[in-house]
Amino acid sequence: MKRILIILAAALCITSCGIYSFSGTSIQPDVETITINFIEYKAPRVNPTLSNDLTEALKEQFRKMTRLEQVEMDGDMEVSGEIVGYDVAATAITANEVAATNRLTVTVKISFADRKYPEENFDDKSFSAYADYGSENSLDAVESALSQEIIEKLVEDIFNACVAQW
Repeated sequence: MKRILIILAAALCITSCGIYSFSGTSIQPDVETITINFIEYKAPRVNPTLSNDLTEALKEQFRKMTRLEQVEMDGDMEVSGEIVGYDVAATAITANEVAATNRLTVTVKISFADRKYPEENFDDKSFSAYADYGSENSLDAVESALSQEIIEKLVEDIFNACVAQW
């Protein structure tokens, strides 16, 4: 019984301070809104849906994992950025000097502003994620699935950098 009371008291202390949540975020209690701007596409190689898909996935992550209300402009927090790299490179070469495996890498630069706690801000922080695929497939055949896998990794990294301080 005494143990249960201690655990309940500790849980109450952790959650009542308003800074830590069980989703892993550390958002101050007076921060209520966030603006997530469209992630622009600036990479030389074109993927017409990547900007929209990344932006929407980022919005969904903040919706699911925080209590923040998303607003079009002037949020307490603001995320903006651009896709600066979309590259394919061979990662494994066969004895015949032919690519056996290729890697699609996406690089984004993100800026984060916390208007109430500017010490948390960062500008043009680079995030990169990749997915590999066999050379028996063309990029066109696997691009959609690879992009989704990469977006998931990027969103997790960006989210953690903004509000989890991991």
